[in-house]
Amino acid sequence: MRVSHETIYLSLFVQGRALRRELQRCLRTGRAMRYPRAKRLPQGRGQLRDILHISQRPPEAADRAVPGHWESDLVLGRRPSAVGTLVERYSRYVLLFPLPEGVTAHQVRPVLTAAVLGLPEQLRRSLTWDHGREMAEHTQFTVDTGVQVYFCDPRSPWQRGANENTTNGLLRQYLPKGADLRQLDQAALDGIAAELNGRPRQTLGFKTPSQVLAEALR
Repeated sequence: MRVSHETIYLSLFVQGRALRRELQRCLRTGRAMRYPRAKRLPQGRGQLRDILHISQRPPEAADRAVPGHWESDLVLGRRPSAVGTLVERYSRYVLLFPLPEGVTAHQVRPVLTAAVLGLPEQLRRSLTWDHGREMAEHTQFTVDTGVQVYFCDPRSPWQRGANENTTNGLLRQYLPKGADLRQLDQAALDGIAAELNGRPRQTLGFKTPSQVLAEALR
């Protein structure tokens, strides 16, 4: 039986598609292609008004000279759940707070305000955030806390290196992507933070963040 060229081409095409699907299932992310982060940001994240740029941040914050300068971001789970993160630049000390209802500016500001006001006054110096719209009420946050917010360039996570390394490296071991973070209350998050703060870090001379922060506050 003679097989036409068209039949051979069709067979190879079908086999090729099946092979690509099989290879895609083997990928860690399950995605065949990578897409720009900007296209995957939660809806509503964009421009902010009346902001101070990270370049305007005090030199003592940039060079980690004193404690009290924080980097912050959100860890997103299954919508609408999320967890807020605060990482202290000097010691890499971590604080976590739950956001079970969502990540709008109206939902984030009061919870973030309560977390910051719970800190000793000498640890309330500045906060660095990315360009997310969840900080649209940053001016009111500063009025309520006395803590000035500085914003990174859009899509520049390396400008918040301490927070980025913590959330994408260490914290995702406890808060995997797609998990329903509404199941974690403040007590559970405090337990996770305590484990992170009790872990020795090479960048701290193998001291723990808790040790470094305690020594700085003596």
